[in-house]
Amino acid sequence: MVLLGTIVNGLAIIIGAWLGMSLKRFPDDMKETVMKAIGLAVLVLGFSMALKGENILIVIFSLAIGGVLGERWNIEGKLNELGKWIERRMKQRTEGKIAEGFVAATLLYVVGAMAIIGALDSGLRLDHSVLYTKSVLDGFSAIVFAATMGVGVMFSAIPVVLYQGALAIGATFIVNFVPQQYLDSFINEITAVGGVMIIGIGLNLLGVPRVRIANLLPAIIICCILVIIIHDLPL
Repeated sequence: MVLLGTIVNGLAIIIGAWLGMSLKRFPDDMKETVMKAIGLAVLVLGFSMALKGENILIVIFSLAIGGVLGERWNIEGKLNELGKWIERRMKQRTEGKIAEGFVAATLLYVVGAMAIIGALDSGLRLDHSVLYTKSVLDGFSAIVFAATMGVGVMFSAIPVVLYQGALAIGATFIVNFVPQQYLDSFINEITAVGGVMIIGIGLNLLGVPRVRIANLLPAIIICCILVIIIHDLPL
C-alpha cells in the first residue's frame, strides 16, 4: 500500500499530540536522551539505505553536484524563509496557541528532506522504513509540542498526510515513465543517495556540526540524470 507510511506518520502525530496534552510535562534530560537514541537509529537506517547503491561514483557525484546546486540556490535558507512567511501569515489571520502549535508543528514535519525521501521511497519501492522512522521522530516531538502548545499540534497531521501522500502517489508514476532497463539502477541509486542524506539527519539529531540536508536535495535529480547517462554510454 503506497500510502501506508504516510498514514502511520499522521497517526503518530495525532497519538503523540494526545499524549502530550495528557502528560503536560516532559523533562529536558529525558527529551535529550530519547532524541539522541532516535538519532542513532536514524544513522543505522541511513547506512542500510546507502549500502543499496551499486555504483558509488553515482552517489558521490550526485551528492557533490547536488550540494553545489543546493548551496548556490540556498534551498535550506529559502525553505526557512517560506516557513517564517507562512508563520507570519497564519498569525495575522488567527490568534491563540492553536494556530501557533499548528504552524510550528506543520513546518517541522513537512519542511524537511526526510519527508521527501520517505515519500519517494514509499512510492518507488513500497518501502516505508524511512517514514516509519520519521513517524517515531514526529510522534515524540508532537508529545513535547502539544504539552506546551496544545491541540493545534494534532491538526498538523492533516497537511503532513496530504503533502507526503501526494509525493508518494506521484512517485508511483515515475515507474511508468522510466524505461525498464534503467529502473533497478534508478531505484537503487536514489535509495543510496537518500540514505546518505538520512545519515546527515541522524548526525544533526546527535548534535554534531549541522549538515544542511535540504541543500543536498538536488542530488536526487542529478542521480536520475547520471543513471540514464551511464546506461546510455557505449561499453
